[in-house]
Order: sequence, then C-alpha cells, then structure tokens
Amino acid sequence: MKSIVKDLSIHKNSNMKFKYNIIALVFISLFAISCGKKAAAEEKAPEKTEQAHEEEPQTIASLTEEQMKSVGVVLGTVEMKELTSTIKANGLLSVPNSNKATITSLYGGIIKTINIQVGSIVKKGQVIATIANPEYIQLQEDYLTTNSRITYAEQEFRRQRELFDNDAGAKKNLQSADAELKTLRTKRASLLKQLQMMGINPGNVNNGNMRSGLVITAPISGTISSITAQIGSYVDISSPVATVIDNGSIHLDLQVFEKDLPKMRVGQVVHFKLTNNPETEYDAKIYSIGSSFENESKTISMHCEVIGNKAGLIDGMNITGIVSLDKSVTPAVPTEAIVEADGKFYVFIQTDKKVEEEHDEKGKPHPKTLNFEKVEVVKGTSDMGYTAITPVGNIPDNAKIVVKSAFFVNAKLVNSGEHEH
Repeated sequence: MKSIVKDLSIHKNSNMKFKYNIIALVFISLFAISCGKKAAAEEKAPEKTEQAHEEEPQTIASLTEEQMKSVGVVLGTVEMKELTSTIKANGLLSVPNSNKATITSLYGGIIKTINIQVGSIVKKGQVIATIANPEYIQLQEDYLTTNSRITYAEQEFRRQRELFDNDAGAKKNLQSADAELKTLRTKRASLLKQLQMMGINPGNVNNGNMRSGLVITAPISGTISSITAQIGSYVDISSPVATVIDNGSIHLDLQVFEKDLPKMRVGQVVHFKLTNNPETEYDAKIYSIGSSFENESKTISMHCEVIGNKAGLIDGMNITGIVSLDKSVTPAVPTEAIVEADGKFYVFIQTDKKVEEEHDEKGKPHPKTLNFEKVEVVKGTSDMGYTAITPVGNIPDNAKIVVKSAFFVNAKLVNSGEHEH
C-alpha cells in the first residue's frame, strides 16, 4: 500500500514538472516571436525611411562659381514692375466692302487685251482691259445721225416760228416742229451719256473716227486680287473681269469671349501676328465693339484699325492678337528666369539649405559652391521682357533669384537627381 502511494506521488510530481516545462516553453516561444517581429520591424523601418527619402524630389541645385560663370548664370531680385495685363484672342483681317470692287464691262464684247495680273497695283480710272464689238459703231452712228437731224429740226422750228408770227403758218405745225426738236435733243443727250460711259469722247466722234473697241477701267485704286476673264472670252455687265481690293483700308476683326467683354474698351491697342508668319508683329487699335454674338461661337467681334506697318497684310488672313489692358504694379522677374517642368513653373532662389556635398576626383570638396532652391510660382502677365509671378512656395524678401540661364540650373538639378537615384 505504501509503495502504491509512493508511486502515485512520484507520478504526480512528474506531471507537475512536465506542465511547468510546457508553460515555460510557451513563454519562451512567445518571447522569441515578439523579439523576431520587433527585429523585423526595426529592419524594415530604415528601408521605408530610405525609400521615402529616395522618393522625395530634389529641389536644391549646387553650382560652383566656375560652373555659374561658364553657363552665364546671373542673379537678380524680384522687382515691382508696371506691367500691362493682356487678353489673347484670334481674329481675321478683312477689307470693308466699300473698298472692294468687281471690275465689269457696261457693254458686252470680246476681250482683246488684258493689261493686269494678280497682285498688280492699279489706280482709279486705269485701263485694265479692252473689248471689241461692232455694235459700238452703231451707237456712234446713231449719235452722228441724231446730231444731223437736230440741225434740220432747229431750222424747221425757226421757219415755223416765223410763219406763225407773221400769221402765215398754222400753230399745230409750230408745235409739231417744237416736239420733234425736243425729242431729238433728248435722244442725243442719252446717246452722249452712253458714249461717255463707254469711254468715248462724243466731241471726237465723226464719220472717219468711229471706234469698235472700248476700254475697261478700274473703279477704285488698289491691288488686283483675282482675274476671271481671258483674251477671247465674251463679257457683259454680269461677267466680272477682275477684282480689286484696297488693302490700305484693311482692318482687324478680333473675336473676344463673353467673359472678357467687360475688360474691352474703344482705343485699346492690339498687338497681332499672322498665323502663317509669326515673325512680324503688327499693331491695331479698337474703334468699335460688336453688340451681338458671332454665330454660335459665343464671341463678340472687336473692330480694329490697323495702324503703322501694313506690308504683307491681305484680306482674309488669320491672326493671333494680344489686347493690352490696364497697367498694374506687380512682383515680376525677367521672363527667362522662369522654367517649366511637368506642366508647372519655377524660379531658382539662392538658399543656405545644404545638399549632399559633392567631391572632385581626388575626394576634396568643391570650393565656393552656391545652392539654389527650386520654388514653384504661378505666371501672370508678360510685358516688355518681364513676367508677373505669384509664389506658391516661400520667397524671402530681397532673395537672390537666377534671372539668366535658369534653364541650365534646372538641368543641373535634374542631372543631380538622376545621378543620386
């Protein structure tokens, strides 16, 4: 019995030791897992920090004095400039209909000569073509015949007047002679006008000097823009021979959107360039503002007088114009101080912020380096080589700004970022 109790006691103690051993192993395992997770977290943390550091964009560019001198970097400051705000708009050059003319012949005929070509400059009344038609001779013949009949009618009227005054003639004969004379005079006046319109001097018309050809003249001075007739073709009053345009009266129709209409005033200056020739700039001045929308474009037409140089301007040319508005004083920098990257605009300001120090081939630091920070700005009005800016970041008062060769500073920054990456 005692031996059985002793065995049970030993067995019980063995079970208790086994349980304690299991509990100890569990705690040790949990402690090990916890330490492992902490170590893994500590290992991953630097990676995450390093990755975040790598993803931060490089904003500091470092240049030596030698580098700045070689690329022509010049420093300046943000200046307060009186700039003229502007509106950009498209337009079309046009000539008023009162300064355009279709050249036609008042009488039908065959074209015999053409004295012009497209681009020719003509004066009002200048002969541009000649036409011929035998019917012209008939008109001159009628004029001469009418003149002869008038001479006889005048003699007959005087004779009938004398007879009537002496009670030797009937009154109706006098009245008939008077009516005949008036009719012939009316006809002669009509024929005289027709001859003048044909370019024939009635005083020079005689039996030995009848003309079968007529001249066609320019109704206005200007430039020949098109020729529709040719030698041998038949023309009449409905057949245009050529078109002449006085480009000296050319004006600009500028299309401005509704939102910009309140800013427009008569007298404002418009600087414009031809779409197909952006090298030359022209000037115009608004003299009339439209009062209705143009078709469905939701634009209003600004009628502008072209002032100064008009060389090369032709009716129908498309243009791009800049309307000068009121002047305002605003912070501005030279336009070339602004660089564009990823659709945004930046300037470079001198800063005391440090970048990782660069070394030369011998491992020595570069001497006398200057650091420049890339600061985002919003572009405003551009005028006379300056552009208004509104900083998105902070630009300290009297900060030194790269005003020339900023493009090279940006290129140095980009190259430095790629090298570090």
